[in-house]
Amino acid sequence: MSKQLVMGNEAVIYGALLGGATHFYGYPITPASEIVHAAAYYFPLAGRSFLQAESEISAINMIYGAASAGSRAMTASSGPGISLMAEGISYMAGAELPAVIVDVQRAGPGLGYIWPEQGDYNAIVKGGGHGSYRNVVFAPNSVQEMCDFTCRAFDIADAYRMTVVILSDAYIGQMMEPLVLPAAVKKGRRKEWAVYGDRESRRNLITSIYVSPQVLSDLNIKLQEKYHRLEAELVEYEEVETGDAEVVFVAFGISARVCFSALERLRQQGCKAGLLRPKTLYPFPRKRLAALAPGVEKFIVVELNNGQMADDVELAVAGRTPVLRYNWYGGIIPSADMIVGKVLSDMTPATV
Repeated sequence: MSKQLVMGNEAVIYGALLGGATHFYGYPITPASEIVHAAAYYFPLAGRSFLQAESEISAINMIYGAASAGSRAMTASSGPGISLMAEGISYMAGAELPAVIVDVQRAGPGLGYIWPEQGDYNAIVKGGGHGSYRNVVFAPNSVQEMCDFTCRAFDIADAYRMTVVILSDAYIGQMMEPLVLPAAVKKGRRKEWAVYGDRESRRNLITSIYVSPQVLSDLNIKLQEKYHRLEAELVEYEEVETGDAEVVFVAFGISARVCFSALERLRQQGCKAGLLRPKTLYPFPRKRLAALAPGVEKFIVVELNNGQMADDVELAVAGRTPVLRYNWYGGIIPSADMIVGKVLSDMTPATV
């Protein structure tokens, strides 16, 4: 199809509609507001349902209800709004309900401001709410992936009966790039476990309340088995120039784009740099990082936070390769030149 110049946040809604989304419930918050605006316009035009909730807490509980009834439901927000949704997301995990959530990260903690950051990593990748649960987490680094990952997310959510989160940042959400739309429109199927209000689904029950310790234990064991299966079936990443790399960047979102420019400049200066960009933050490409570790002098994890993904990289390489942490906060995005200068300084042996 022909390319269109589209904002990342708007591309989410194109991907959602083509992915078969039927219901959008949300509350606007910068820098994710354009997602709600686009949903308010395009969902009714496509014969789908849109409702602006009175709060993020209301929105996530509306998602719970719609997903229970077999709908392909979604919402979008940013850090403060996602925090308000945390309880509802945990309830959905306990009830094994599929849904799609987009988090366009802003600087924090607290109210922070609308500049880009990646400080929601732990909250989203490690769970965020109470209990032992996981979300599938995609990390787009382009407008095209904002659309494509959202389009795919509904099939994945239904297949595993769990929440899929598109973890973006303000830079990716606000930028405009050419977009090629998916060619086909997907549709969800009837779900044998959902409550449709008819004879066939009359005995179905959606709940996350289990008053028996053994029954709740069995549920948790079932969830962990599902997550282990997910780790074997859905790990996605991109590698650039890792074959002969001395130093490998590990980064996602806007940080990965800056690292791509940095590695090109480093190679021009004789430093063999590569990049591993996780497309899925959960499941995380730990096995691939472990396989790269013996041939790499250093991993450099570039993040707009306090090194949250670096913890997972260190666990993956298990001390076999040094892991350096390059961190920025408050909405500051490093330039490629800043990263190049820091790498060359760290790769040069200290003189006495």
